[in-house]
Amino acid sequence: MNEFRQKCIGKTSLVGSFCAIPHPVAVEVMALSGLDFLCIDWEHAQISRDIVETMIRAADVHRVPAMVRVPGHAPEAIQAALDSGAQGVLVPRVSTPAQAAMAVTASRYPPLGERGVGPGRAAGYGYRIPEYLAGANDRIVVAVQVETAEGLANIEAIADVDGVDVIFVGPGDLSVSIDAIGPKGADKLAAAIRRIIGVTIAHGKTSGIFCASPQTVGQWATVGASFFVLASDTMFLGAGGAANYAAARVELAREDPRYRPVEQQAAKLF
Repeated sequence: MNEFRQKCIGKTSLVGSFCAIPHPVAVEVMALSGLDFLCIDWEHAQISRDIVETMIRAADVHRVPAMVRVPGHAPEAIQAALDSGAQGVLVPRVSTPAQAAMAVTASRYPPLGERGVGPGRAAGYGYRIPEYLAGANDRIVVAVQVETAEGLANIEAIADVDGVDVIFVGPGDLSVSIDAIGPKGADKLAAAIRRIIGVTIAHGKTSGIFCASPQTVGQWATVGASFFVLASDTMFLGAGGAANYAAARVELAREDPRYRPVEQQAAKLF
């Protein structure tokens, strides 16, 4: 667990996933799958602050590092996630170096930042504050998400901000922001992603990206990305359900002609 940040900044290839189902059982199932880390999606999922802490605790049971994608840039949310025991934060929609610097400031204790000291879960509810303070700045991963046209334009300055560990590409929002949605915009989007990854690597930072499917992991690894968030628990649940339902229908069609598609039944009449 304590090696998570070192693996990130050392550009070890890591594959994690978003956790959007607000229940510890879902987190435990994801943790047991063998993923390198989990990222609790406080930004887009219906998750409350107390459930964030419960989900982090569930990941801790299986010794899987848990980050939190916070709802925005507010220092209060960043500090709440870290006080709950998160191993890092993913800050969305970072479009300027000032926003990136704010994320660092909220994540680091003085003299490197302005994170407040409190008796949260991470510090043993107040019983382990000195021990936690001694190592927190070295252990916490600060990842910022570049996913806007403004962020793309400012990528050099964002990548130059001290204390940012990972610059993470959000392809979905980026495609909307730069008008590169769908197949017609694929080349434009790919070029933008390559630029973000290239600048990130050139500045000595770790490059990360969201991948909806395993196939794109290899595509962006060849460009230099090493930190991957692969789909989410809800996406895996839906894909698994759909695939198994389709497979069950195939088996039914083999055994009982009533379940064959209409065109197959008609073909047997001629």
